Amino acid sequence: MAHKIALIGFGTVGQGLAEILHNKGEALRQNLGFEAQIVAVCTLSKGSLYHPDGLNTEMLLDVVRNTGSFDDYLNTPGLERGWDALTIIRQSNADTVVEISYTDIETGQPAIDYCRAAFESGKHVVTANKGPVALAYGELAALAEANGVRWCFEGTVMSGTPALRLPLVALAGAEIMGVRGILNGTTNYILTKMEEGLDYQTALKQAQELGYAEADPTADVEGYDALSKVVIIANVLMDVPLKKDDVTCKGISSLTSADIGQAQAAGKRWKLIGSVKQEAGWVTADVSPQMLPISDPLANVTGATNAITYDTSLMGPVTLVGAGAGSIETGYSLLIDLINIERQNI
Repeated sequence: MAHKIALIGFGTVGQGLAEILHNKGEALRQNLGFEAQIVAVCTLSKGSLYHPDGLNTEMLLDVVRNTGSFDDYLNTPGLERGWDALTIIRQSNADTVVEISYTDIETGQPAIDYCRAAFESGKHVVTANKGPVALAYGELAALAEANGVRWCFEGTVMSGTPALRLPLVALAGAEIMGVRGILNGTTNYILTKMEEGLDYQTALKQAQELGYAEADPTADVEGYDALSKVVIIANVLMDVPLKKDDVTCKGISSLTSADIGQAQAAGKRWKLIGSVKQEAGWVTADVSPQMLPISDPLANVTGATNAITYDTSLMGPVTLVGAGAGSIETGYSLLIDLINIERQNI
């Protein structure tokens, strides 16, 4: 039986998931015995659709890419239009709500309320939205458990790269005492280009032209995006109830070409590093530009790639490198969460 999903949000990430399900659906059925069916989509700008027997994924993608709305989606018996997000969450027949609405790292809303409503309605939640996990992890995790449903959020840290699931599964039993990483691809791309000779403003403009940086790049370049990921890592992997105000934060906007040259002369590289460390009962958490020696695995990660190093009790440092953004890559993070819910895995 198909796993029914409702998408709250249908931007690049939601479309990435839909594209994967459309292109890889038969292979997923044959190779993994997994089948997903989109029964609802809801956005503020494009409208909403719900059909208990499923929506046509190819038609969804076509109408959105051609017109930017669901107005031209073909009417069929049983199709509902205009339901708001909470109505879809509470009244649809979805097994899982895929919550990919706008990320508000200050309040976490409306995504926190969407998660609450889903759990209270007996539905699982899969999300790539950092807000609810960074700001309300304890409350929402307890609510999901109390209602016997799952809450999965692999895509909140390094997109489809398993920055959360790898340590939870493959490093189980090896206590994680600290984590540090390149958790923002935009800033890593800018720093890489500055090493190649561009000044900060030119490198930022290039990142914007390539779609790595938003028109307002503040969340990336001032470190706030990495900060939210540090909070998630601390809560989920280290069982430390860290809040965003507990993390000191400095971005890369003040770095100059002279700073880059100084690091190169010393055989080092600047990286924006997010870190959390637990030692002798004390927890320290930080986001800041750091000069790393070339021998450090993180120093050799270039472009928009992300990387994370786990300091473990039994394996020593373990480093994972992979994509930290992208529509297909983040769409994949949603897919793997859905597959693991179906398998009843972590």
